[in-house]
Amino acid sequence: MYTIETIHSKIYPLKFFKLFTWFTRILLAIAFLPSGYTKLIGNRFTQLPIENPVGFFFEAMYQTGWYWNFLGFMQLLAAILLLIPRTTFLAAILYLPIIVNIFLIVSSIGFVGTPYIAGLMLLANLYLLLWDWHKLKKIVSTIFEQ
Repeated sequence: MYTIETIHSKIYPLKFFKLFTWFTRILLAIAFLPSGYTKLIGNRFTQLPIENPVGFFFEAMYQTGWYWNFLGFMQLLAAILLLIPRTTFLAAILYLPIIVNIFLIVSSIGFVGTPYIAGLMLLANLYLLLWDWHKLKKIVSTIFEQ
């Protein structure tokens, strides 16, 4: 039976997976740059009317004020850190709660097609966390030791 440790040790040195990991980091960063910037500078994310559930949700989020800007800042921070080799693990950790929330929101409000995209982004983020299994293992083992 293969464990995460065994699989990780077999694929980590392979060039294909190193390139795939970089490609994944770049795609995830690109996905958060425009939406994060839009929120950070205080612009609305959509022009949908508030009669539409999606438009209502985004208008409510926009009306929170500084929280809307904070969400944008965190998206931009995660995106930028994904592109810096020394900070990719931290970026993947920051990215996780953001993309989980996005996935839950788009799944529950009834976005068409977007749950698939957000779900794939969530899977890609989990892949990046597992790519750094040696770092993740330390955190997980520390949490469960206490």
